[in-house]
Amino acid sequence: MSLEHQTLAGRREAEQEPPRRRLLLATNNRGKVMELRALLQELKAEILTPDAIGLTLEVVEHGRTYAENASLKALAFARASGLVALGDDSGLEVDALDGQPGVYSNRFAPIANATDADRRRYLLTLLQGKPRPWTARFRAVLAIALPVGKVLLATGSCEGEIIPEERGEHGFGYDPIFWLPALGRTMAELTLEEKNRLSHRAQAARNAIPLLREILGEG
Repeated sequence: MSLEHQTLAGRREAEQEPPRRRLLLATNNRGKVMELRALLQELKAEILTPDAIGLTLEVVEHGRTYAENASLKALAFARASGLVALGDDSGLEVDALDGQPGVYSNRFAPIANATDADRRRYLLTLLQGKPRPWTARFRAVLAIALPVGKVLLATGSCEGEIIPEERGEHGFGYDPIFWLPALGRTMAELTLEEKNRLSHRAQAARNAIPLLREILGEG
């Protein structure tokens, strides 16, 4: 076969290759985007953010469970974009507070426009006077939504304790006061690689990857 024929044959094969599948992250949270990109890097799909496709969408999280909130976000982004979308919801459950803040973890402070630091301070004020250890856990649910409305769920959790002083500069949310007794460090003292082996979101992602591979046609 001549070089010209080889080139034409190669071009035809390339044209017949299926387009790379795309997965949209249904979040505007930079910390979550960073974690999810790292957790899903073994997928062949192109992982997109709303900004990357020019999509501006705010979803009201009025669900009563992590699964409901994750599904609300994933479905809204999937329908708006026409892409498979991955939404997540997670929360901190503190036993001394009867499982609070739970699904309200991102809105757990009695002040407007509260920051992560505000929420941590408020949580610690509620724990003052309660006997330690303040056992707690992070829970996460990932929802995979198709534009037609189908949703699949994957879950994960991570056990630990709340401590009264912040430690570490990594992570976000409640990470600086979430203590991992087996490691002797807070979640915010872990490297991203360590966190992506141990965290609630990491466990949920591991459970989600086989589902994503099937939906995205990765075998």
